[in-house]
Amino acid sequence: MTFLEPVTLRGSHASLVPLATEHAMPLVEAVKDGELWKLWYTTVPAPERMQEEIARRLKLQTDGRMLPFTVLNATGTPVGMTTYMNVDATNRRVEIGSTWYAASVQRTPLNTECKRMLLEHAFEKLCCIAVEFRTHVLNRQSRAAIERLGARLDGILRSHTIMPNGTLRDTAVYSVTAAEWPTVKAHLAFQLSRPRA
Repeated sequence: MTFLEPVTLRGSHASLVPLATEHAMPLVEAVKDGELWKLWYTTVPAPERMQEEIARRLKLQTDGRMLPFTVLNATGTPVGMTTYMNVDATNRRVEIGSTWYAASVQRTPLNTECKRMLLEHAFEKLCCIAVEFRTHVLNRQSRAAIERLGARLDGILRSHTIMPNGTLRDTAVYSVTAAEWPTVKAHLAFQLSRPRA
């Protein structure tokens, strides 16, 4: 058994199912909701590149470097993608990343629940010692969402990557450690118990 095995995680607002090629067309419709591929500070597949992106993620899964999921809303409709990535099985660390959601489900309980399920699986099933989140330093919406989860800023990797438009990305790196997980878990449960998470 490898460190990461495909798994389905189910919640009240969302479910995470193993990414599959048959999800391509519904994900094309999801990415059109908000024209997410036009955002310069993040990398989201354009509709015509969705099949290519799914194939890329599935190849990384085969190589043991990623575990990709399709995000389903409460009615079972695909509304985005997320992954465990930058897998370090030796040190039992993963990053939750390469995440995007249709605009209509952003700022809803869906993201909070997806992150809770992924963190819970990482810490309680995979016995991770830490889980990372990374985003463009200028992606204020993503940084606020990560901080709202209870993750702490580890630092900024300056001139870390080259973006598709040729600009240099400074990457904000956040993490939750195993010792912090019980408090973060209680915090996320509280957020999800409120009318709007």
